Formats: sequence, structure tokens, C-alpha cells
Amino acid sequence: MDDRQTTVGELRAMVASFVEERDWRQFHSAKNLSMSIAIEAAELMELFQWTDGEAADDRQLARVGEELADVVIYCLSLANALELDLARAVRDKVEANGRKYPAARFRGGFR
Repeated sequence: MDDRQTTVGELRAMVASFVEERDWRQFHSAKNLSMSIAIEAAELMELFQWTDGEAADDRQLARVGEELADVVIYCLSLANALELDLARAVRDKVEANGRKYPAARFRGGFR
């Protein structure tokens, strides 16, 4: 199944099941999970360090996918731990960004 066929809820349930099967919820405080997100994001950035910013080949693209998955898994775990509606949070944030950065003013630039 791909992005078009998988819901955020399904991903959250899959991650929650993985965590429960290993009795790891005891370690999933907001602090620990937020730190894990930052650590995995740094590992993702490291893949692009000293490059032109593009994935060089299929092998590197696969590594990017692995690190990006780690970031997303920890984000889903944090949403689970805090019982946060992630879809609603993303929707609200995109709407707020739309008000803050209207397309008519910011299209193609940052000013």
C-alpha cells in the first residue's frame, strides 16, 4: 500500500501496535520522543551534508527514505503518546501558514 491508500490513522495504529508488542510505551514520554525526532532529523540531514542537496542515486534515496521514515514514526509515536489529532494539527497549521504567507504575496519568494 502507498500514500494514496494508507491513512494517518492506519500508520498511527501500526506504530502503536509495534510499540505495544515490545512494551516500549513506558519509554515514550513527550521529552524522549521529541528528542528522538530531533536525532533522526539530524541523521536525515547528515545524508545531505557536503552534497548539492539532491539524492545522488537509488542507494542514497533508499537511505533518505529510511531516515525520513524514522522521523515520521517518532512523530506518530508522539501524537499517540499525547493523544494528539495529527491530521487536525497539520490541517490547522497549513491554514495558519496560508494566512501568514498568502500566495499572492509570497509566490516564488520569501518576501
